[in-house]
Amino acid sequence: MKVLWLISVTLPQVGQALGLAGQHGGGWILGQLNELRTQAELTVCTVNSKVSEPTALRLEGVDYRLLPKGTEEEFARLLEEVKPDLVHIWGSEYPPAAALFSQCDPDRVLLSIQGLMGPCADHLLDGVPKAYCSSCFVQRMIDRVVPGGLLDQQQAFFRRQAKTEAAMLASLRHVTGRTLWDRRQLESLAPKARYYSCNETLRPAFYEGQWQSGPDAPVLFLSQGNYPLKGLHRLLQALPAVLKKHPDAKLVIAGWPPLERGALLRPVIDWMFPYQRYTKSLIRRLDLQGAVVYTGPLDEDQIRQQYLNSSLYLLCSSIENSPNSLGEAMLLGLPCVASRVGGVESMLTHGQEGLLYPAEDIQALSDAILQMLDDPNFARDCGQRARIRALATHDPAANGRRMLEIYREILSSPLQNT
Repeated sequence: MKVLWLISVTLPQVGQALGLAGQHGGGWILGQLNELRTQAELTVCTVNSKVSEPTALRLEGVDYRLLPKGTEEEFARLLEEVKPDLVHIWGSEYPPAAALFSQCDPDRVLLSIQGLMGPCADHLLDGVPKAYCSSCFVQRMIDRVVPGGLLDQQQAFFRRQAKTEAAMLASLRHVTGRTLWDRRQLESLAPKARYYSCNETLRPAFYEGQWQSGPDAPVLFLSQGNYPLKGLHRLLQALPAVLKKHPDAKLVIAGWPPLERGALLRPVIDWMFPYQRYTKSLIRRLDLQGAVVYTGPLDEDQIRQQYLNSSLYLLCSSIENSPNSLGEAMLLGLPCVASRVGGVESMLTHGQEGLLYPAEDIQALSDAILQMLDDPNFARDCGQRARIRALATHDPAANGRRMLEIYREILSSPLQNT
């Protein structure tokens, strides 16, 4: 069978082969790609503005296509060239997904749900003071020339994309997901679609190695803190209670710290990046300067090592479906504390494989962190049980077989022609 994939990022091996500068992602999709490349004739497409024209290459038995814009016209030409039996769109939250879907027979399209833009828009600014959530005319004018991090503009983009996503979902016939939450969401958002369950295969490096124990001084690890959906602001507010009992504890955050460009530019940068300004103010007000460490960008091996060097993984998001970062921590056996949101309960059972807490409850977050730090045997047992569950949930061979089953079911189903 010939299957065309659309993914939202350029895979590392493709970026390297074409000499494209910058960071490349999508490592989480490589496991499924490795399982299916010998079972189907795959063409993997992504949109990348760094190519000036449609570009094709073949690597290790897979055809790759890069499109510069991701317009309906580009996708129409691609479909005519590839002539796939089935189109598999990975994720609905980026504009090219809807552009490709508009050119396809919906009976031969499968959409894999990643997140959903409507709930993300609704929860993007949870817990952030209103003073940081609005922008003025001058800020918006600057943002058009030099994009910043204006929160109301981010939320407006999320809401626009949610409308596009909803229109696509309403016409879908086939969708695959992996949590009770996404299944319930799609009952209303995609009423015409048949739902297929298929778990996700994660980045290959995280199937290797196992967490043994945390360092003597506790290290709390947050894998993303650059926008409010991930809940860094709430974690910072929970941290003083943790430091009261564990004064040598560190919060390590993957990624860049808030920008600093000298005394003259700092006020402008703070003005254009209100969430970073808010987290900086929390760090100062709560006297956390010595307890918060940013790592800078980490590649796959570096972030895996950071998991292994930590005492506890924290997921503080206000909404998630099935976050890859939590699955990766579980695969390694790292004890986890996670917010009870979205599909997280489909991944981790409270009190068995980790601890869950209400996302808005800062006291419950600090209590959960302290419970793990103060009872290392319980934390280690949770991590071991989480690893067992994650190895089954994210089993590459099982997930590859299941995806092939789904492809065959779709291709054997009759065309509705409506």
